[in-house]
This record gives sequence, structure tokens and C-alpha cells, in this order.
Amino acid sequence: MRYSILLLALISANLMASAPIGSSTVLGSYANRQSLMTSLSNPAAPYLMTNIQSFRAGFLGPLSLGYEIGDAKDLKDQVDQLETILEKDYSSSLSSLTVVDLAKLGLTTNSTNEEISNALLNGDTEVSRAVSQANTILGDIGDTAYVKLSGGLQVPFMPVIYKTNNRGAFMLDSDVSFVGRVGVLSDDISAKVSGEDVELSSDTAVFLKRATDFRVGLGYSQAVGRPVSGALILGGKINLHSIALGQKLSFLTNKDDNGTDAFGDFLMNRENVQSGISLDLGAIWTAPNYQLGATVTSINEPEFDFEELGNCSGLSGSELASCSSTVNLSNKGKLNLKETYKMKAQLTLDVALMSTNQNWSLSGSYDANPVEDAVGDRYQWKTVSLSYFSDNLYFPGIRIGYRKNHAGSKLSYATVGATFFRRLDFDIAYGLEKASGESLPRSLYFSLGYGFAF
Repeated sequence: MRYSILLLALISANLMASAPIGSSTVLGSYANRQSLMTSLSNPAAPYLMTNIQSFRAGFLGPLSLGYEIGDAKDLKDQVDQLETILEKDYSSSLSSLTVVDLAKLGLTTNSTNEEISNALLNGDTEVSRAVSQANTILGDIGDTAYVKLSGGLQVPFMPVIYKTNNRGAFMLDSDVSFVGRVGVLSDDISAKVSGEDVELSSDTAVFLKRATDFRVGLGYSQAVGRPVSGALILGGKINLHSIALGQKLSFLTNKDDNGTDAFGDFLMNRENVQSGISLDLGAIWTAPNYQLGATVTSINEPEFDFEELGNCSGLSGSELASCSSTVNLSNKGKLNLKETYKMKAQLTLDVALMSTNQNWSLSGSYDANPVEDAVGDRYQWKTVSLSYFSDNLYFPGIRIGYRKNHAGSKLSYATVGATFFRRLDFDIAYGLEKASGESLPRSLYFSLGYGFAF
């Protein structure tokens, strides 16, 4: 059934900056030399990861995947009701009107189709009641229903870190990441009369945005001061991005629009690829039993353009109808036809109390300002964690914590992770909020990777 596409798109979409990765799922931006992947959080961190004139490298992963859903109450029931309303034949409501009924609606037998449409919408009729109920459902769905999936994968053997004999550390790292978001752009239902037929129409659409990024980073960190009480480390990293951005709509009342059929392929394709460079800076003050860190990402704030929508020249049939509906949504201020993703700068601060070898640590990190990811969702993370990294091959390292997004969805998570055999890392962030009437959390992230023991 046509309107079941709305439900299917919102619960079965295929899987950037919004997704945590590796042990940082629990630890946040705190850099711990017992976990190589924490070197990715702060450009100054690679200096801590290895000894002078030695290499350190990753192996496999980590692979990180996660989802987030809106707080849509009884989504399936609402979509079923919407389907029933919009697919019902209302022609009988028109054909059964008597002269008396027409008079009550302020009409005559000579009234135009437009006058009849307005009367059916504004009077106390079956059509007006159905339209009112459908608009209420669409309003609820449009405000609360979305599904977002994201993930990342570190290129094998990355990152690679080498510390020179002058105590400078070089790092090369690379990863791929992706994010897709399916939501609803809701628009009022209207009734159209053509002859003896009555049709309900709307520019309501399933709206999908996606981004994929292949990134290569080259960083350098150096100790610039070593007083007795600790050491100041500064670092920087240049990131080369190859980003593909796309957006797509499928209109619910356009029966010939099959745009949702290829949503899975659309989410992962690499059309509209653009290149850009982002610059990160970091600083760490490290002492025997505490550590302070600060990171600024994307200080140059590069911009990337989505594919432009609303170019209707040369189109016909259902494609022209969908394009015209796209322009209508833009004219109503519900859609930007030419959207740009700006990778805005973000300042992150972290602090940790720890044992001298960093096996034990109590840490916290906080993003000082919110930023939007590639699909427009805002993130501002706060994390706290307690971790133990074991030197015993058979006793796992354990970490637990709490993570909260202070912008956008404002979701919170309980986090837990473990390192088995000093090589296999598994971390999970379990959402503490649930969608109304659902047993699953509104969000969940997990990460799995295998590295070399340090």
C-alpha cells in the first residue's frame, strides 16, 4: 500500500561527526595511552602513545555503528490511519449531495469545482473531517518521526604513529564514515474536485539526507615544555575530506513517485563528491596523576554543497509533479533547495585524574559549543567515565560512563566497554530514553575493534 512507504522508510533505512568511535564511546575526548584510538580525539595525543624512535599502529577497526529515532508515539497505528484516510474514495460524498445539502454549504448546481472543493474542506462534511484528522496525524509525524543511522570504519593498520628522536610525533590516519537521516516534511491536505471525483492531495514527503566521507589525516605533536610538575604538548592535524552529499524526496500522494524504492542505494552512493580540508588543533597538559586537554576541530570551517533541488526544466509526468511539489515546499519555507553543509569549529575540553601509568582514570569531557552534522542534527556531547586498563592478558580492562547530548535530541546514554586479551575492544552506548510505547531505546551506538597490545 502506498502510504506504508512512510512507515517502511522510517523504520528500515540503511545505515559523521555525530557517532563516537572505539573506546572514545565511553572515554569521550580524554586521551589515554592505553587505548590507541583515543589519539584521534586530540591532535596533541599521538605524542603520548609511544616511546622515542618507535612506531605504534592500529590493526583492524574499530567499526562503529549506531542509530537514533524520534519520539513518535504509536507510529505504525498513525501511518495505518493515514493510509486509510488518504486511500478512501470520497466521490460518494459529492455524488450524494442534494440541492438542500448544496444550499447548506452555500453552493448551487452551477458552482465551480474550486467552490465545491473549498466548501467540502470548510464545511461539516466527511471530507473536512477526514482532512482534519489527516493533518493532525501528519503534524505529529512531521514533528517527531525520524530515523538516523551512522557509522565509521578506521582503515586497517590506522592510525600509524612515529615519534622521532627530537620528541616530535607524526601520525597518519584514515577512515570512512556515513550518516543517513529519514524524516517527514509535512504539508496540509487539500481536497480537489474533478467532475464527480474527489481526491485528497498534499505535498507531504518522505525526506532523506545522506553523507559519506572518506578522510585522510596527517598530524604532528610536540612537547614544548617539561617543567618538573608536568609537560605541555601541542599538536595539529590536517584532514583531507572527500564528501558526497545528497538529499531526496518522495511525495506520499503522488502515486507514480517511486522515489523510496531506491532509498537503500541512495544512502550509500557516491554522487556529488567534493573535496575539502579541515584543520584541527589540540593541547594537553599532562602530569603524573592528572591531565587536561583542549581541542578545536575544523577551525577553518570548510563548506560542502548538497545537490540542488527544484530544477524542473525538461521534466514531465510524475517527475514534474514531484519537482513542482519540491518547489512548493521551498516556497513555504520548509525546504532549502540549495543547501550547504558547513563543518563548523567546535571546542572540546577534557580533564582526568589517573594513576601514573593511566591504568586507572576518572575522566570527563565537554563540548563548549554545539555543531551540526552533515544532515543538520545538532550535537554537544558531555561525557564522564571511570576506566581500568589491565596489564594482565586474561583479565579484561573495564570502562563505564555516561554520555549526554546537550543540543538537538538531548538524548543521554549509559556507556560501557571492555578490552579482552589487551587487544579486542568492545564499547556500547545504550540510550536511556525510549520512544513512546516502544521497548527499544531511542538511540544505540556500538564499536568493535582489534588492535596490538601496548
